[in-house]
Amino acid sequence: MSRIVNKASNRKVTVTIPGSKSVTHRAFIIAGLAKGESLILNPLDSEDTRVTAQALRDMGIEIPAVSKKMKIRGSGGRVFPESEEIYLKDSGTSMRFFTAIATLGSGEFYLTGSERLQQRPVGHLVEALKTLGADIRCRDGIYPPVVVKARGLRGGEVVVNVKESSQYLSALLLILPYAEKKSIIHLATPLASKPYVDITIDMMRKFDAEVEWLNNRTIEVSNLSRYAGRKYNVEGDCSSAAYFWAAAAILGAEVTTVNVTSDTRQGDFGLLDILEDMGCRVIKRDNSVVVTGGELRGIDVDMNLLPDQVPTLAIVASFAEGTTSIRNVAHLRIKESDRLSAVASELKKTGIKVEEKDDGLVIYGGQPSGAEIETYNDHRIAMAFAVMGLKTGNMKILNPSCVRKSFPNFWDLIENFYS
Repeated sequence: MSRIVNKASNRKVTVTIPGSKSVTHRAFIIAGLAKGESLILNPLDSEDTRVTAQALRDMGIEIPAVSKKMKIRGSGGRVFPESEEIYLKDSGTSMRFFTAIATLGSGEFYLTGSERLQQRPVGHLVEALKTLGADIRCRDGIYPPVVVKARGLRGGEVVVNVKESSQYLSALLLILPYAEKKSIIHLATPLASKPYVDITIDMMRKFDAEVEWLNNRTIEVSNLSRYAGRKYNVEGDCSSAAYFWAAAAILGAEVTTVNVTSDTRQGDFGLLDILEDMGCRVIKRDNSVVVTGGELRGIDVDMNLLPDQVPTLAIVASFAEGTTSIRNVAHLRIKESDRLSAVASELKKTGIKVEEKDDGLVIYGGQPSGAEIETYNDHRIAMAFAVMGLKTGNMKILNPSCVRKSFPNFWDLIENFYS
């Protein structure tokens, strides 16, 4: 199956952005573990968030079908295996988070997923959980499947390697209010994608947990203040909005994204500053952002804080004057695809010169043309090159349905560029 993206005809577009996938995952989990009832508003309904909802059910937590308004009755931190296998499909976030959640329970949990998910590492997280008292193992000490013989978690002090993924740290943080004693996490390495951890901590606090940075490498989590149910509104997804910001940049269009707040902790909001540096005009309002494209110029940028936007930025860079260097994102090689390799390979098909580095890309701006794009079953590759197609036309996107992982109505919103 494929989809052809033709040149855009509309240069003034407004789209409403759906709820954040990252926030939705965390909202479901925290509400599911909390004491009492929570009301979750505007969660994202996508393949990945449905995986998280089902995994909670598989651990004995009552959670309704994903909808715009969800009442979740929390378990008070109690989980147990309701099924022989917890199948997490392609969701790396779910695998990391539920590997940790399982250690709070009683009984044996078996967590697995797709072939690609079983190639994405969890070893550093598993080792940290062992230190905290878990009986846990994974394939070759590195990869899923994961087996947990749960009997609760002791807690205490732990050192964790977070160079590969911030999700290792977020996974530990989410469960440690339910450990038997106070916990202190020491970071053995620089933290990849820190804004995702900022989101985790902010949400934990809003549900009454106590968590504090003691210094830039140490976090303390209390076991005396646990989650309490509450009403929580899921903000719009900056990762999704970014495709429309990029479209404005390359088309010279004016695009307004609604349901994006300027006080967000989402790292991908930072793409707006990068686009301004490249020549776009950006207006940030209370609940929307307006981006207007301009004469684009290349940039040298460290993308460690917003790695999911590397494919999107690569598309913008392809139309910019000069060279764009993208650095410090080696961990993109263990996402849904090897994203550095995937972006480089597919850009070359469009006629753009690109150099693949160990931790990034160097892109030489030019005049790309339409091509047949392999998406590697990676939603972010599909959406990024769809945006390129709005400028080049004749862009054939293979496996377009892979966008359901994070942005099910992406193709519907793209139609706004033709109406």
